[in-house]
Amino acid sequence: MRAALWLMGLFAMAVALALFAGNNQSSVTWFWSPYRVDMSLNLAIVLLFLGFVLIYAALRALAALLQMPHQARRWRMQQKERAMNQSLLEAFSHLQAGRFLRARKSALIVLATEQSLRQSDASLPYGQRLSATANLLAADASHALQDTPLRDKHWQQALELLPVPGNMQDEEIREGAQMRAARWALDDRDATESIRRLGELPLGASRRTIALRIKLKAARLAGNTEIALDTARLLAKHRAFSPAASASVVRGLLLASIRDARDTSSLQQFWLSLDEEERAMPEVAIPATERLIELGGEAPQARTWLLPVWEHLLGHPGPRTEAHLLKLVQVLQSCLSKLDGAWLARIEAAANAHPREPRLQYLAGMACVQRELWGKAQLLLSRAAPQLQDSLLCTRAWQRLALMAEHRGDMQASAMSWKLAAQAMVVLPENPARDE
Repeated sequence: MRAALWLMGLFAMAVALALFAGNNQSSVTWFWSPYRVDMSLNLAIVLLFLGFVLIYAALRALAALLQMPHQARRWRMQQKERAMNQSLLEAFSHLQAGRFLRARKSALIVLATEQSLRQSDASLPYGQRLSATANLLAADASHALQDTPLRDKHWQQALELLPVPGNMQDEEIREGAQMRAARWALDDRDATESIRRLGELPLGASRRTIALRIKLKAARLAGNTEIALDTARLLAKHRAFSPAASASVVRGLLLASIRDARDTSSLQQFWLSLDEEERAMPEVAIPATERLIELGGEAPQARTWLLPVWEHLLGHPGPRTEAHLLKLVQVLQSCLSKLDGAWLARIEAAANAHPREPRLQYLAGMACVQRELWGKAQLLLSRAAPQLQDSLLCTRAWQRLALMAEHRGDMQASAMSWKLAAQAMVVLPENPARDE
């Protein structure tokens, strides 16, 4: 539609010009003493138009001629800017490829080019951020080359180029420099310095995944299990690891915290800091209870810690139950003193529900021994001892049967039980559960 309108307008102008020029009989006289020039009005109009075009073209040519120095300066600045950006990309590429000398050389070219632009009053609006980034790249390459003095020099120059009250982009580059310094300290095995660098970050930046990963490694290197455990929980919450990896890391730190406990009060405080799900984990509850017994804790409290694991394992039979049942029976046996009726009923119910599980029969028998139910203990241990695959439990079962036989005055049965206990003890060092 627009093209049609333009075409119609051109036709109208051509018609008007033809009518005006074809019937125009006017003339124009030019006086320039002592000359007189007569010409038609059409020719005068054409000459005026041509003169205007000539003057306009001359002025544009003069302006272009005067702008040539500025254009040349701008072209040189653009060439330097392109070369600087190319050098920055090369520095990134070389750093990723492991060519650290070339990466540092390219970063130094960026710094030199930006400095020359600034000295020639042609600095870029983002020149400071570009120089800071180049300094960080040079520092990263120097760190990889084990050139610590030069690394610290470039890192300090990067921070000087980015004042604290800068804009958002400057603050992000500064936070990145702090994280880099924390990672470098971690590589230098200086966990204290790494944690200090992370502590200088703003609250939001310190909770980012990369900062938490560095903090976790630094805390584990420093042996600070408490900080490492809190950090691992945050990373698991942020899904920084796969579920299996998160569970493995948290479980390892929980076990380290258990091993680090030096008295029952610290161990109880650690236990209270756990959530219900962690307390029900056999990998955590069983070692924690074992450590509590080693530190001289009360047996009723130890059984209380094992109750969630007991209910979970016996309520959900499977491969996981088989892997932890032996350890659970061993730890429970060590805390059977002052056994109450509730736990005795619980153990007997489990033994009756699983008559083909000799470990539960053994545990029920030992519980009956603690309650001085000698007849029931004799029956359960006699049934369990020949079927026990674990050498330690088998030895203890036969030893208990021998002692009960001596108590009854049956010396023949006692001698036979001692003999079977000795035979079971021969293979004791080969038992994996015992080696643990």
